[in-house]
Order: sequence, then structure tokens, then C-alpha cells
Amino acid sequence: MTHPHRVSKISLIIAYFLIYVVWGSMYYAVDVIIAEIPRFLFGAIRFTVAGGLLLGWCVMRGEKIWNPPLIRKSFVSGLFLIFIDLVVIMLALKYVSSSLVAIIASSTALWIMALDFREWKTNFRQPFFAAGIILGFFGVLMLYVEQLQPDIIDSNGAVGVIILITGCISWALGTLYAKYRSGKEENVNDFGGTAWQMLLASLLFWICSLGSGEISATDFSSVSATAWYSLIYLITLGTVFAYSAYVWLLKVRPAGEVATHAYVNPFVAVALGVMLGGEHVTILQIIGLCLILASITMIGKRQKTS
Repeated sequence: MTHPHRVSKISLIIAYFLIYVVWGSMYYAVDVIIAEIPRFLFGAIRFTVAGGLLLGWCVMRGEKIWNPPLIRKSFVSGLFLIFIDLVVIMLALKYVSSSLVAIIASSTALWIMALDFREWKTNFRQPFFAAGIILGFFGVLMLYVEQLQPDIIDSNGAVGVIILITGCISWALGTLYAKYRSGKEENVNDFGGTAWQMLLASLLFWICSLGSGEISATDFSSVSATAWYSLIYLITLGTVFAYSAYVWLLKVRPAGEVATHAYVNPFVAVALGVMLGGEHVTILQIIGLCLILASITMIGKRQKTS
């Protein structure tokens, strides 16, 4: 299938680097932050600042940011892509291990491929692409299967799994909505809609944070410098740049291809843990890493023919 937007290879490389490597490196930063800043408050601060910075940049570039149809559609995208996805992960971690969260979250690529009805004819006509999506999921499974707790398949575990699957579907629907609907009022290089997604999602986080009493219960003076630095990193590289890159890629590349970040992020997290944290890598994890590399190579065969 030929896509209408033609962009430079360097732009694609930078964008994929951001959603592959930067998002993959955020696991540690998030753990540091939520240990000291409540989750809803963390989301509120993160997306208010990131959305404000991006909106200011759009104004400086001369973009028309006050566009009611775009704002309405951005609210839908922000609701599904940002707010529901993060809330689901917060809730699920109360019931299941982080390893299971990583495994089920990676199934997002499968959901996107299944729900992207417009691309069915193209996706399923290319066996390497469909096989690569499935292979990548098994690669992530191999990365974390040894860390799964034996007691996750109980009533609480089932609740956590259902919550996570709901979140995966939400992210998939938000991704497809952002690709096919929310960006119609924008040019490919405009980011006003992305900024509104962040700001409107942050409003929901502020409401939840206020309602749960997080703000009054938080002593900001006790938050460590490490947590603040991690938050700055997450806001700038992880949100302003990487999330914007994700939304931009959805405009110029197939959604199933962009969704492969769900496989590469755990790959990067494990690789960084081995290289920087001195963590031990097992045979199953090595197999998983190889499967993910193979899946990305197979999916890449579609890119050459798109």
C-alpha cells in the first residue's frame, strides 16, 4: 500500500529511536518517580508541563492551535491513549506482577493489527508482517516468563489480566483514532493536536488527584533530586519528543508497524538492565531478545513494499 506522506529517512530513524529506545529507557525513571510522587499527581504534572511546552512551541511556529474540531478529537485520543492506558496500568499493578503487565501490554501490537480494519487486506496479505507481529509477542513472553509469580492465576490475577487487556484495547483504539480521525485538521508536521491530547488528559489526572487527596498529602520538599531529574527526563524526552514522535509516525506509517514499540521497549529495558545495572540474563531471555529482533526484521519487509 502506498501512503500519501513522504518523509525523509532520517526523520523516521529519529522518530523510531524515540519510541523504541527512549520509551524503553523510561521504566526505571517511572519507578523512581512513583516511589515519591503519587501516581495521579505524577500524571497531572507530567502532561501539564509537556502539553504546555509543546503548545507554546506550536504557537511560536505559527500553528493555529485554537481549532474546536481538533480539540474535541484530541480529547478522545488523549482519553484513550494517555489517561485510560496509564490508569489501567496503575490499577493492574495492584493485582499482578510487573512482569505480567509487560507481557500483556506488549499484546497491544496484536490488537492494533486485529482492529485496523482498513489495513486488513494489506496486513494479512503479507505473511512476514503478520508473522512478525505474532513472533514479537512470544519474544516478550520469553523475556519475562521466568519472573511470573506462580500465584498470579487466582481471582485477583484474573481481575488484573482483564484490566490490562482493557487497557491494551484502549491504546489500540486510541492509536487508530489518532491515525484516521483526530489528525485530519492538521498537516503532517503540525503538533497542536498532540499538545491538546496531553493537556486534556492532564485535566483528568488533576481531577483524580484532587479527588483522591494526593495533592494535600504530598510533601514536595521531601521529593529527592533524583525523582525531579527523572521527571524532567520523562517530560522532555519521554513525553514532548517521544509521544509526539509516536503520533507523528501514525500519520506517515502503518499503525501496526508503529506499534512494534511494544516489543522493542521491553527489549531495551532488559538490555539496559544488563549493561548498566549488571543484571543477569538467562537463556530464555536471550531467546526472547532474538525473537524480537527477528520479528522487527520481518515487519521491516513490509516497510520496503509500503
